Amino acid sequence: MTTSAAFAMQPLLLPELFPPDLRHRLSLVTRTDERVIESFDGPLDVEILITGWGCPRIDADVLAAAPRLRAVVHAAGSVKGHLTAEVFDRGIAVSSAAEANARPVAEFTLAMLVLAAKQAIVKARAYSTRGWSGDPLPGVATPSEGGGLIGAVVGVIGASRVGRLVMERLRDHGAHILLSDPYISPAQAADLGARPVPLDDLCREAELVTVHAPALPETRGLLDERRLALLRDGAVLVNTARGSLIDTDALVRHCATGRIGAVLDVTDPEPLPFGHPLLALPNVLVTPHLSGARGRELRRLGEFAVAEVERLARGLPLRGAVRPADLDRIA
Repeated sequence: MTTSAAFAMQPLLLPELFPPDLRHRLSLVTRTDERVIESFDGPLDVEILITGWGCPRIDADVLAAAPRLRAVVHAAGSVKGHLTAEVFDRGIAVSSAAEANARPVAEFTLAMLVLAAKQAIVKARAYSTRGWSGDPLPGVATPSEGGGLIGAVVGVIGASRVGRLVMERLRDHGAHILLSDPYISPAQAADLGARPVPLDDLCREAELVTVHAPALPETRGLLDERRLALLRDGAVLVNTARGSLIDTDALVRHCATGRIGAVLDVTDPEPLPFGHPLLALPNVLVTPHLSGARGRELRRLGEFAVAEVERLARGLPLRGAVRPADLDRIA
C-alpha cells in the first residue's frame, strides 16, 4: 500500500522547496495531498507530514487527530519551533534537513570571515567618506596584519554542523583555528584541525570569532560584557547562529568605541528596530537573516526531504534523524 503524506508549511515555499521533478519523485513512493496545510483544524489521516517554515505547532491535540502519523520530515533546519515533546513521546520518527541548510550558512560565514580578515567592511565605509586612500576611520581599531585568512587566528564557538563546515573551509584557507565546545574532546578537536581552548581564552587570542552554538537557556548571553571585553582590539565577531548568544547592549557599547567590529546575520531582538545603533555603526554589518537557504538554494532542502521519504518507504534509517536526546544540543 502506498504511504500517504501531506505538506504543512507556508504555501509560497512549496514550489521553491519542491519543484515538479521532486514532486514526481515523491509521487513514486507516497500519495501526497495536493493541499498545503496552514492550520491543523480537523482530522489528519496521513502517515508522513512534510513540514517547512511556517508549519503550525504539532501538539497533543494535533496528534490525537492524526492516529496514523508515523514520521515528520522537516524541509528546513530547527524542529524546535513546531514540534512538541508529545511527538517524540509517541515514537514518531523526526527528520530535519539541517544538514542541507548548514552548507549555505557555512558558505556565507566564510565569505564574511574573508571580508573581515581583509578589513573590507570598514575600508568600504572609509572609501565612501575618505576616498581611495583608505585612510582608517577615526576611532575604529583594525589589526595591523589585514592580509586575509592565511595565518589568521580564528575562534570557532561550537562544533555544530555549520561550525564543522566552517572549520573545514578555514583549513583550506590556511587559518589557525581555535575551538570552544564543551562536548568536543581534544582528540576530536584535533581531527577537526582545531586547537581546543576555553571560551575565555578563545576570546583573548582570536582575531576573528565566529559563533555556531545552539540557542539554549545556558547559552543566552554567552558573549556578555565580560567576554566581549576580552576580545583583542580590531577583532571582528561574526554571528550566523542565533542573536540571543550575544548580549546586544554590551555589543553596542564595545562596537561603538571602535575597538571591535561585528558581522551579524542574526540579532536579539530580530529584526532590530529602525534606528538601532548597530545599524549605523561603521564597523558593523547587519544582514537580514539571509545566510540560510534562500531562492535557488531551497531546492537542496527539498531534495534532502524527498530522499528521507524515500528512505522511509524502503525501511532505511533516516539521515537527518532528530532524537529527544539531541534537543538540548541543537539549534
